[in-house]
Amino acid sequence: MICRLCPRSCGAMRTETLSGGVCAAPALPVVARAMLHQWEEPCLTGERGAGAVFFSGCNLRCCFCQNGAISRGGVGKPVTVERLREIFRELIAQGAACIDLVTPTHFTPAILEALGDWNWPVPVVWNSSGYERPETLRLLEGSVQVYMPDLKYAVADLAGAYSGAADYFSWASAAILEMFRQTGPYRMENGLLKSGVLIRHLVLPGALENTRRCIDWVARTFRPGEVLFSLMSQYTPQPEAAGRLGRHVTKAEYRSAVEYMANCGITDGYTQERTSAKEEYTPEFDLREISHP
Repeated sequence: MICRLCPRSCGAMRTETLSGGVCAAPALPVVARAMLHQWEEPCLTGERGAGAVFFSGCNLRCCFCQNGAISRGGVGKPVTVERLREIFRELIAQGAACIDLVTPTHFTPAILEALGDWNWPVPVVWNSSGYERPETLRLLEGSVQVYMPDLKYAVADLAGAYSGAADYFSWASAAILEMFRQTGPYRMENGLLKSGVLIRHLVLPGALENTRRCIDWVARTFRPGEVLFSLMSQYTPQPEAAGRLGRHVTKAEYRSAVEYMANCGITDGYTQERTSAKEEYTPEFDLREISHP
């Protein structure tokens, strides 16, 4: 295919075997890990965990990514559409509270084929960077019950410097509105999220103004009870990090962000313990559960 799935619209040729584009991926899925993941928000993990499928490659490729081994490093194993569908079923059989598709955008057609028309017994979660084309998201209507986009940036200079995407906010804000159009206000059952939009924002060191602007947009755009918001403190400096990215978020920075979120009236959602900023919260991408058992 000539790929224009994401806002990069790079027009790269991607086939079952040929990789291309910013995501540096073929058309068929490349998966680095499938697992019951305990470190998503409580409304997604249930008793056993979210059924996370970590896809390789990324259209955003943030310089501070904790999953750099798969987003930029190419770790992963190609799987067929049929095998991907089996992986979903295996995770459900293990007790997964949802099917958590992590960084799925560049594999949208194959994922849709794997999901098919089957009425899956748990919600399908689209766990993405937020850097999405609304036209691509419309293809997912009816197949995805929960959208979990990042809202990484509202400051263009920061988005350009860290992700090479100065246009990030215009695309992410439009994408989130499309996600909400599809799902409507979030719906919970017995403490688990069954449908809706859960927006994540990772507080970055030295970037509180960016965080405030992201919170402002959410508070201005949605009424209480419409979306969930997760304010994350887990930024972990990577070995090559320099400048302010070379340190953790301070207690004062995160406390200020939490207070600002509350003052803006956002009460539906989550904050994080600062102990979440640890390397052990990043899964080991060892290709387990990818090959046929």
